[in-house]
Amino acid sequence: MPSTVIQEDLPWSCPDGKMLLARVYRPAGAQRAPVLVNVHGGAWSSGDRSQADVYGYALAEAGCVVASIDFRDGRTARHPSGTTDALNGVRWARLHAEGWGGAPDAIGLIGSSSGGHIALLAATYAIGAEEPSIPPLIDVGGAAQVREDIDASVAYVVGLWPVSDPHYRYRYAKRAGLTRLAEGGTSYFGDEAMMRTASVPRVVVAGEARRLPPALIVQPGEDSNVPIEMTFDLLRAWQSRAGHIEYAHFPDQPHGFGGRASAETTDMVCLVRDFVARYGPR
Repeated sequence: MPSTVIQEDLPWSCPDGKMLLARVYRPAGAQRAPVLVNVHGGAWSSGDRSQADVYGYALAEAGCVVASIDFRDGRTARHPSGTTDALNGVRWARLHAEGWGGAPDAIGLIGSSSGGHIALLAATYAIGAEEPSIPPLIDVGGAAQVREDIDASVAYVVGLWPVSDPHYRYRYAKRAGLTRLAEGGTSYFGDEAMMRTASVPRVVVAGEARRLPPALIVQPGEDSNVPIEMTFDLLRAWQSRAGHIEYAHFPDQPHGFGGRASAETTDMVCLVRDFVARYGPR
């Protein structure tokens, strides 16, 4: 039986002359499907677009288009390059959505772990007036162009076990002896002051967020990388500014559980599908 999902790797942006790829999962024959731009995890300093293979494919089977982007991280760049690329990924997805069978007016962000942080931060700064230099993206004809004219705002955002406060996680990783996590944060942010500046709860409480789109947060119960108290800080911050935020707790599941096939991952995909359906195409 032929697959109902089309998966392909496409060039999407070329910052500093280096071509970045995106892995797009889309339902065959889709029409005005919701589109999610995925930001992978990896302590801001590792990983790639393939980390979404399990839930990206499953979401496409459920009727969504997922564009999982490679982006600049701590291996080659510093904050806020990842956020700039996430916003540019929204522009790229909006430009190509109709060709994928997606709805350009129903773009959302989804991110896991440190990618959840980038997705949430990008969702709150979607207007992009203070962005640094925006790299060219690849248009429908294959040409590389800077497209600041394309709206980078999103209709919703999903954080999968998000590291919403980089400084909180850095201090936690240092206490817990999680050297790789601490070093990843330092590689991308440079110092603790920048980590504090990039805290999503701080940005929201301080009134610096330009938008608060509806958010869904997924927290595993046995997450040794993301303290649950940090996630509660995010929920309180969003609520303090009258933002709509939903929370799903998966007891007994570890950090990153959605990266492997399981009954819990299937449940998670259904939650995301139903959430997106409420804020997606009209």
